[in-house]
Amino acid sequence: MSGYRIGIDLGGTKIEGVLMTSAGDIARRLRVSTPAGYADILRALQDLVAQLRRGEPIAGIGMSAPGNETLDGLVKNSNSTCLNGMPFFADVRRVLECDVKFANDANCLALSEATDGAGADADTVFAAILGTGVGGGIAVNKRVMSGKNRLCGEWGHAPLPWPAAAEYPGPKCYCGRRGCIEVFVSGTGLQNDYARAIGGVAGGAASGVAGGAASALEIAADAEAGATEALAARQRYAHRLARALAMIINILDPDVIVLGGGMSNMDFLYDALPALVHPWVFGGEFATPIKKATHGDSSGVRGAAWLADKTRSL
Repeated sequence: MSGYRIGIDLGGTKIEGVLMTSAGDIARRLRVSTPAGYADILRALQDLVAQLRRGEPIAGIGMSAPGNETLDGLVKNSNSTCLNGMPFFADVRRVLECDVKFANDANCLALSEATDGAGADADTVFAAILGTGVGGGIAVNKRVMSGKNRLCGEWGHAPLPWPAAAEYPGPKCYCGRRGCIEVFVSGTGLQNDYARAIGGVAGGAASGVAGGAASALEIAADAEAGATEALAARQRYAHRLARALAMIINILDPDVIVLGGGMSNMDFLYDALPALVHPWVFGGEFATPIKKATHGDSSGVRGAAWLADKTRSL
């Protein structure tokens, strides 16, 4: 499709929008704070699109929205809780008066990196968001996979593979189960693991930590400086992430794995993970590259803009 695309990344604290050319160049970028109420979010989206467009002809609009779509078109699993149970997708199309394309943040990451990022030369891309929570998206031939239940790529709520005795049954996850990958390899999971190791009190699984606890960024910085407990926590994190990624390889066998989110900025992972993943891959052969997202924090909004092209989703 020729012409400009608008991409919108709706987050819990901010809404980012871009006007992107067909070549992937960003012509305009705007950010606003995310309102607290449902109706206010719709108005903010309407205003943002008007400011981005400024009369330009638009080929399409795509949006990275938190959560998933239920089979009857409502929002589920969103950390922006005012959206859950609401006909958000239909309401956005109504207020913007166009056929907006939607995907969650991990799917937008996958599409962005598969189109012109770390997976641009790959047929099958698995993209993982390692942040406050854990998400995953799959792009095949530069098209996002959704799935019958619209859950494709949701690896964060599978159990941690091959758990050690100390990891079973695992911390409780907000989804109601225990031992999910999310409670181990999210930034919150690293924080809580470190807090437990030094005798502190961990907070809620994948939802927060005790007041005063070291952040994931602080733990990573301490590990780089050689602090013993931080190094040990980082190593446990890498081992758990390796097993979780090996499961993806055994099931999907993607051409490339792309990591995004705050935890993907631990550069040590890209050297450490290949040797840690290898023993868990069925058959003993492992050649899958594990790469950092080329577009970083911008991948979500760029993926949303690419989503506007109808040929880029399934």
